[in-house]
Amino acid sequence: MTEPTTPARNGQDNGQDGHLARRPAISFEFFPPKTEEMEKNLWETINRLAPLEPKFVSVTYGAGGSTRERTHATIARILKETSLLPAAHLTCVGASRGEIDEIVDRYHEVGVRHIVGLRGDPPGGIGTPYATHPDGYQGSAELVAGIKKRHADIEVSVSAYPEKHPEARDFDADIDTLKAKVDAGATRAITQVFFDNDLYFRYLDRVRARGIEIPVVPGIMPMHNFKQARNFVTRAGTSVPNWLAEKFDGLDDDPETRKLVAATVAAGQVHKLAKHGVDTFHFYTMNRADLVFAISHLLGIRAKSAQKAA
Repeated sequence: MTEPTTPARNGQDNGQDGHLARRPAISFEFFPPKTEEMEKNLWETINRLAPLEPKFVSVTYGAGGSTRERTHATIARILKETSLLPAAHLTCVGASRGEIDEIVDRYHEVGVRHIVGLRGDPPGGIGTPYATHPDGYQGSAELVAGIKKRHADIEVSVSAYPEKHPEARDFDADIDTLKAKVDAGATRAITQVFFDNDLYFRYLDRVRARGIEIPVVPGIMPMHNFKQARNFVTRAGTSVPNWLAEKFDGLDDDPETRKLVAATVAAGQVHKLAKHGVDTFHFYTMNRADLVFAISHLLGIRAKSAQKAA
């Protein structure tokens, strides 16, 4: 996999005339569908995005393990019906070590070789108290170690927080947690969504200063519905700049223009990151293909027409 290089902070382009020197690597996040209609929509999205040849696609895992079986079913279908490489999200919440180990074994048995290991949000939602399971993994570092001990051939990605985790005491403590996950065997970090690229670069400087050398892949979210997305990301600790809110001002009842603005904003963000040396991106798709496909196209990524998802 092409991983992010050390960003060129001097602002120089990777190529000439504003063109990128090489094709960026991309990955996509999906969530497991709750209804038949959502299932249909998800697979239309997968069919649309698969020809872009992402390095992997991840499938989320609901709070408290609430989507456990749906996540597994989605992963199994991706493996069976597509050439995509799936990464299964897995959290520690509300389950014993034995239960988590069994899930890992099931994934390994069906062919999964990539897990996104997370502590997970409290069952009551972000902002409510988090309590570990008395017989469970006590945090993400323990979870990573447990996965690697059980199946050394499973790659484990973890989360990273350019604005620090909302529960972390400070940035030093937050990066201590990331270091523990790396020491346990994590080989990639994917960031929480951010909208100010300087936040990412400052965070990367802190991470590298601690001797953490794994790729820190920026997580990008095109804001299909600005108000809804803002409420979601701010609960998770992401700040939304005033300049971004102003771009969507007056568009509550104009979804078509809102879509164009969202694509323009996200494309500008990723292109600026790419021009500064970042060559890998993880897109939070919200199970929608249109904006992510357009942004990928603007990055120079072209669909392979011969590849079919299903």
